[in-house]
Amino acid sequence: MPITLPETLPAYDVLRNEGVMVMSPERAARQDIRPLRIALLNLMPKKIQTENQFARLIGATPLQIDLHLIRMTEHQTKNTAAEHMETFYRPFQEVRDEKFDGLIITGAPIEHLPFEEVTYWDELRQVFDWTQTHVQSTFGVCWGGMAMIHHFHGVQKHLLQTKAFGCFRHVNLAPTSPFLRGFSDDFVIPVSRWTEMRQAEIDSRPALRTLIGSDEVGPCLVEDASHRALYIFNHFEYDSDTLKQEYDRDVAGGTPINVPLNYYPDDNPALPPLNRWRSHAHLLYGNWINEIYQSTPFDLTDIGR
Repeated sequence: MPITLPETLPAYDVLRNEGVMVMSPERAARQDIRPLRIALLNLMPKKIQTENQFARLIGATPLQIDLHLIRMTEHQTKNTAAEHMETFYRPFQEVRDEKFDGLIITGAPIEHLPFEEVTYWDELRQVFDWTQTHVQSTFGVCWGGMAMIHHFHGVQKHLLQTKAFGCFRHVNLAPTSPFLRGFSDDFVIPVSRWTEMRQAEIDSRPALRTLIGSDEVGPCLVEDASHRALYIFNHFEYDSDTLKQEYDRDVAGGTPINVPLNYYPDDNPALPPLNRWRSHAHLLYGNWINEIYQSTPFDLTDIGR
């Protein structure tokens, strides 16, 4: 089944050209089916790139998805055209009376700041609390996941001495979890962050269960059943060249940066990188969408009751 996107949204043509089934809202309205309402709270600077990445993953499932793009109410983005934001995004305060089957909260390049110093922290905390009555399942990604787990459980993020940057091998710690259905015993995930969550602190919270972890970069995917949430600290959604873009940006800007580990063939930046995580990325987000479909009420107004 397709994902419903406005025909003028850049992701519409990008995904259609990749073979993803995409449907306009007008065509979707003629179908006698309730699509899953999935919202994307996009905190990343490159809004369009992030839209494409997540729409690609949730649009590849057998279920019809109706994607809603959300932004923080007062925060003004500097890296995406105002026309794009006005056309496709709604502020949180405008959607807070609506209900959604799922919500993805992205990362943000502000991990050096204490959570409480983020300019939109107070409103983001409102979003977290709102999910408990208006969203069936929430997926916090990278900084978004760290912020959620801090808000609900008081777990702190810790600054790393050097950036965790590259493709790191991870282990399936919960083979029977429905979110990891079809996963191999170990696999590679892109990582790009200056902070970490520590396993001992997560283990000290009985409500949290680590599903994926790494000896090199620590916990990756954590289930929080008590808040109907998943937290992932790494980047299954990344395109093949996202780490390359980040590396090239830092090199060009004179920012000290190591070559991303295990990413380029022979760790040679002159060679094109290989995508070794794509299949597991589709598995994870497909499993998440399927779990939402199995648990969400047919009547959206029943969510949170």
